[in-house]
Amino acid sequence: MNKILEKNLDTSFFGHPGGLTTLFYTEMWERMSYYGMRVLLVLFMTASLQDEGLGITVASATAIYGLYTGFVYFMGLPGGWIADRLLGGQRAVWYGGLIIMCGHIVLAIPYEETFFVGLILVVIGTGLLKPNIGAMVGQLYKPKDERIDGGYAIYYLGINLGSFFGYLILGYVAAEVSWHWAFGGAAVGMAIGLIQYRLTTYKLKGVGSEPVSPLSPSGKKTSWLVIAGVAVAFSAFVISALRGYIELNPVTIAEYVAIAFLVLFLVYYASIYKFGNLTANEKKKLGALFLVCVASTCFWSGFEQAGSSLNLFARDYTDMMIGTFEIPTAWMQFSNSMFIVLLTPFFAALWINLGKRMINPSYGFKCALGLMIMGSGFIVMYFAAHFAASGLKVAPYWLIMTYFLHTVGELCLSPVALSAVSKLSPRRFSGQMMGVFVLTYSIGNIFAGLLAGKFDPNNVAEMPGLYAQISIFCVGVGIVLLLISMKSKVWETVSDDKVEAPTPA
Repeated sequence: MNKILEKNLDTSFFGHPGGLTTLFYTEMWERMSYYGMRVLLVLFMTASLQDEGLGITVASATAIYGLYTGFVYFMGLPGGWIADRLLGGQRAVWYGGLIIMCGHIVLAIPYEETFFVGLILVVIGTGLLKPNIGAMVGQLYKPKDERIDGGYAIYYLGINLGSFFGYLILGYVAAEVSWHWAFGGAAVGMAIGLIQYRLTTYKLKGVGSEPVSPLSPSGKKTSWLVIAGVAVAFSAFVISALRGYIELNPVTIAEYVAIAFLVLFLVYYASIYKFGNLTANEKKKLGALFLVCVASTCFWSGFEQAGSSLNLFARDYTDMMIGTFEIPTAWMQFSNSMFIVLLTPFFAALWINLGKRMINPSYGFKCALGLMIMGSGFIVMYFAAHFAASGLKVAPYWLIMTYFLHTVGELCLSPVALSAVSKLSPRRFSGQMMGVFVLTYSIGNIFAGLLAGKFDPNNVAEMPGLYAQISIFCVGVGIVLLLISMKSKVWETVSDDKVEAPTPA
C-alpha cells in the first residue's frame, strides 16, 4: 500500500512536487528585488544631499527602516485573510507581485515624495504575496508527508539565492551608478518573477486557485467596499503627511506601532485559540506554535540589525578596500546569502538523518537553539566595536563571522518555523495563521529599527555595550525557551486522527 502511495506522489522537482518549482523561482525573484532594495534604504536615507541621499538622522532613518520592514510583514495578516476569503492564494501572489513591481518603479523616480510612496506600494504588495506563497508551499504536500521540511528548506534556498543576487547586483549599481537606478533594477527582477509565475502556474495543480473559506456574495461585496474605503482614507493621510499638513516623528510612531502590533498579535492568536472551534489537540499544537512565535520575534529583532546598525558599521568602521577597489557596503550582507546556499543542504540532510535515527528535536528546541546561536554573533560584534572605539577601522572578517553565526541560527529557526506553522496550524486557518506568524517578523523588525537608532555613529564608545545587551537578551530568552520545549514536544506530536467534539464557540 505504501509503495502505491509513493508512486502517486509528485516527485518531479528533486523528489518534491513540481509546483515547488513555480513557488521557488517566484520567491527567488521577489526576494532579489526586496533584499536588493532593502539593503540600500538606511544607506540612502543617511547619505548626504551631496551624495544624492536624503540626509536624515540615523535614529529617524532606522525607525523608518523598522516601520517599513515591520509593515511589510504586518500586511501579511490582511493579505492572508484576503487570500483565504476573497482571492485564493494564486491570485493574491499575482496581484501582490504586480503592486511590488510598481512600487520599485516609483522608487526609481528621484524625488523624496515618490520614495515614500514607493515604499508603501512595496509594503502592500508584499503583504499579499509573502504569506500566501509560503502557505501554498505547505499545501503542495499531503498530511504526514515527511518531505515537507525538506520542501521548505529548498524554498528557503530560493529566498537566499534571490537575496544574494539582489545584494550583488543592486549593491554594485547603487555604488557605481546611482541609488535610483538600483531601485529600478529591483523592478526588473520582480517583473521576471511575475513572467515565470504566469508561465508555470499550471504546475501548482489547483493549489491556492480558490479561497479556502470563501465569503458569500454579499460578504464579498461588503469586504471590497471596506477595503476600498480604507485605501481612500489611507491615501488621504499619506498625501497630507507628504505635503506637511501632518507632522510625524518616525521614532515615536515606531514605538507606538511596536506596542500595537504586539497587542494585535496576542489578541488575534487568542481569538483563534478561543473562538476557532478547535479540538483539544489543535489547541495543544497552537500552544507549541506560540513558543515558536516568541522565538521568531526575538530572533528577528537581533537578526535584522543587518540592514541597519551592522550596515552602518560596515560603511563607517570597516576597512572595505582591496587594493584600489572599494567593496560596496551592500556586498557585506551577501555573505549571509552565501552561507545559506552553502549550508542549506547540510541542514536539510541533518534533520532527515536525525529523523531516520528516531532523533527528532521539537520545533521549539530547534528555534530556541537558533535564537541562541544568532545571539552569540553579537559577542563577535562586541569585540569588533571595541576596536572601532579605539579609532581603528576593523577588518571585514568580523562582520563575516557575525553573519556566519546569524546564518547558522537562521537555518535552525526560520525554515523550521515555517514548517511548524504549516504542520501545527488548523488547516482551515492555514492562510491566517501564516499571516499571524509573519506578524512576528513585523514586531521583530520594528524592535530592530528602534534598537539600531541607539547606535549613534558619533558616539562609537557606546556600541560595545549595546551589542552585549542584544547578545545577553537573545541567549537568555533562548535558554528559557529551550527548557520549555521539553514539554512542548508532546504538544506537537498529538494526533489529529481522533474525532473530538469541538470546543463551543
